[in-house]
Amino acid sequence: MNFSLLGLAAPLLKAIKEQGYDQPFPIQEQAIPAILAGNDVLGIAQTGSGKTAGFALPILQQLQFKQEAKNRYIRVLVLVPTRELALQVANVFRGFSMYLTRRVKTLAVFGGVSINPQMMAMSGTEILVATPGRLLDLLESNALHLSELNTLVLDEADKMLSLGFKDEMERIFALLPAKRQNLLFSATLADDVQTIKAKMLRDPLVISAEEKEEEGDKLELIKQVAYRVSQERKGPFLRYLIRHEKMQQVLIFVSSTRNADNLGVKLRKNDIEAMAMHGDKSQGARVEALRRFKTGQLQVLVATDLASRGIDIQFLPFVINYDLPRSPKDYVHRIGRTGRAGATGEAISLITPEDEHHFKIIQKKMGKTVEMRETGEVNLHGF
Repeated sequence: MNFSLLGLAAPLLKAIKEQGYDQPFPIQEQAIPAILAGNDVLGIAQTGSGKTAGFALPILQQLQFKQEAKNRYIRVLVLVPTRELALQVANVFRGFSMYLTRRVKTLAVFGGVSINPQMMAMSGTEILVATPGRLLDLLESNALHLSELNTLVLDEADKMLSLGFKDEMERIFALLPAKRQNLLFSATLADDVQTIKAKMLRDPLVISAEEKEEEGDKLELIKQVAYRVSQERKGPFLRYLIRHEKMQQVLIFVSSTRNADNLGVKLRKNDIEAMAMHGDKSQGARVEALRRFKTGQLQVLVATDLASRGIDIQFLPFVINYDLPRSPKDYVHRIGRTGRAGATGEAISLITPEDEHHFKIIQKKMGKTVEMRETGEVNLHGF
């Protein structure tokens, strides 16, 4: 199917073509016509499934046929769990809006930075992408109003609830106008998400781009390999691997902020340009690390699972699990950072003796056996 068959206007089709999109993803095929028709939507979809464009494109089209909103009366609210995802989603809206017949301003707001510039930037904003806490701060400061809101998008609802935003979202829901279009996206249909679905959505179209596609066709594009390595040889073997495979852009996942910092220091001491990205870093440091990594100026980005939300690189060649994640779903989410948009990628896991049982569980849940390679004969002298 072509995007032109989904009912999108010529300015949006021009922006889509310019950004290199050929065919819509399955979730876009279903979500775009439903949103244009004014329906509520529940999308079960992982990051990387094309869901952001799936809601951004029809929202922008709807706004084209509305009068410009009164100042500080936003039309669209997108709630997200992290700063990085807020910036990413806002950039998607801006990228698709460049040829629209009237200007539509999108703004991303989040905590961890001064609120004053965000309050000033609210002027003229019609699409607001926000983390819950900062949205409440801005509402308490009378920096914006919700009474003219047409559309609410809740992105990565499962992560928001697991990260403890539930009370904040209850407060936000109480402030929203009753008549609105609701779009809810989540990686899973957990109990908390079901509760919000029941409260928010009216007769929604349910779209699933979940496990089968994510773990089936998509994982086929990812070459998975694991290396059995002792704990004391793990760091040297990682450095050997980066050099031996001539990796120029590699995302490494670790289990904690402390591990991220320590690994970043070790890599830099061994002349491998690396930066750590996690929730304890300042917003400026996180944005700069991601910018340098995306543009190829930074060889290695070491990230925790939470900080990685919003890392969306179309042709990322390597992902390494230096520490295994706690759940099989997180493992699939991690390695899904590579193998995007039809491109192949390689996902590597370093498995210590303590990890082996957990890794077997991950493979069983994933329904795929990962090749295990031995490293005992590898000479790590000098690494």
